[in-house]
Amino acid sequence: MVTAHLLEVSDLRVAYPGRGFRARPLEVLHGVSLHVDQGETLGIVGESGSGKTTIGRAVLGLVRPSAGRISLRGQDITAASAKERRILAREIQVVFQDPYSSLNPSMTIGDILSEPLVVHGATAREARARVRHLLDGVRLPVDSAERLPREFSGGQRQRIAIARALAPKPKLIVCDEPVSALDLSTQAQVLDLFTQIQRLSGVAYLFVSHDLAVVRHVSHRVSAVYQGDIVETGPAEQVTSTPEHPYTRRLLLAAPVADPVEQRRRRAERQRLAREAEAEDVPSEPGAYRRRVQGGQR
Repeated sequence: MVTAHLLEVSDLRVAYPGRGFRARPLEVLHGVSLHVDQGETLGIVGESGSGKTTIGRAVLGLVRPSAGRISLRGQDITAASAKERRILAREIQVVFQDPYSSLNPSMTIGDILSEPLVVHGATAREARARVRHLLDGVRLPVDSAERLPREFSGGQRQRIAIARALAPKPKLIVCDEPVSALDLSTQAQVLDLFTQIQRLSGVAYLFVSHDLAVVRHVSHRVSAVYQGDIVETGPAEQVTSTPEHPYTRRLLLAAPVADPVEQRRRRAERQRLAREAEAEDVPSEPGAYRRRVQGGQR
């Protein structure tokens, strides 16, 4: 018996209007296909401008695909209306990159967390109880509900944003660079929190990041995006340690290390790969270097 994936994206194409009069649209995704299963984390990694964030925005309905199909539990949501998207908010939530601008500064934390619950029909009493549970789940004191966002650090604000995403008990959370604005020690704490929440709730993540080390920490599988195409997909441990595609290898070599000698070697190797890619016009078609695997363990 074949079980449908929680999220399935097939041949997704997205084009943005060109700049200037009569300019042609600029296609930023060229037929991307991926899937996420219940309780799984798929890491999407790539440099700035690769199209990785556009994938998440298309899943959330923030950009309109020009072609392709997006399905949630077998239901086509590619062209969902605004009303349908409000209903889908129970199933799909998001954690944005910037914890400072993603929270309303004039609302208390309790109001921020209870708002989506009330919108979806919860009573005030039910919302208060859920808020207490959410704050405990992200390791914040209960009295945080009476405070304003400005009273919290960046890491604490991102915990609040995670709690808000968890409020309606979604099946999938799109995480758009959720730790890139945090310092390294806070990053580790927030990533551990993501993992613990998934273990307890079974929620799935579409985790977008430019950092291979980050996606390795939280992902079961990883897809590398290069110039609007997925060029490599496989178990997180393999893709982030022994990648096959030259672009993914360059991403791995771009990560800084503490050893100056090793750092120089990695820089030279990265530059060599970049020159080879430019000289040979390395193909980036979907599947060119894709590992055909069924999954992998964190």
